[in-house]
Amino acid sequence: MSGNTVDTTTLCLFDVDGTLTAARQAVTPDMAEFLEKLRTRVRVGVVGGSDLSKIQEQLGDDVIQKVDYLFAENGLVAYKNGELLSIQSIQAHMGEELLQDFINFCLNYLAGIKLPKKRGTFIEFRNGMLNVSPIGRSCTQEERKEFYHLDQKEKIREKFVSVLREEFKGKGLSFSIGGEISFDVFPDGWDKRYCLDIVAKDNYSTIHFFGDKTKPGGNDYEIYSDPRTVGHEVSSPEGTRRLCEQLFFS
Repeated sequence: MSGNTVDTTTLCLFDVDGTLTAARQAVTPDMAEFLEKLRTRVRVGVVGGSDLSKIQEQLGDDVIQKVDYLFAENGLVAYKNGELLSIQSIQAHMGEELLQDFINFCLNYLAGIKLPKKRGTFIEFRNGMLNVSPIGRSCTQEERKEFYHLDQKEKIREKFVSVLREEFKGKGLSFSIGGEISFDVFPDGWDKRYCLDIVAKDNYSTIHFFGDKTKPGGNDYEIYSDPRTVGHEVSSPEGTRRLCEQLFFS
């Protein structure tokens, strides 16, 4: 591509944790600068499983203005060109009865798990999903790492999810394990592919997706393997940057 013309037919969508930033850490100045540079070549969007405030903690309060699209909670909260585009509600979709049955079951199960440490905020209620954390989201960075290593060995989250899949079979719920300490629960089809339906209206000829949790069960898997995207598996922000350099600047 010559000169400084932006290719408006190409969109690059990026996961946040492990792709643009280290897990739950702020973006480096270098990476933020690179994203701005990338926007001189292609359209750029961010699609995170977290809610907007967590994405802003990591990518900056002004991230909505810094990218062409910002999709929080997999796209259930969507911004385009700095403006709120749409918002979905899980409680309206699931209904209070199923929601309470689910929350009560989780709390019961959580009460039976013994861990080296437990903190607070075990279930976080978001617009488009519930986020369930066996250790609790208010753990420190150290405690987060400790839980993650234990979980790698003992598959705490994986076992929890398989129990929930069995218990709530046929209720239209999906589960995905992302990040280090939690998993997400949402209505079927409300994974990261949800944002693809939103950008479909803008008729891109190519949509690249970059993510690190691309294996089955990971929260990037569905969008990564969707026929509408060119999926790229990355393992660090540095890797993401190198790949983009090769694709769009070489």
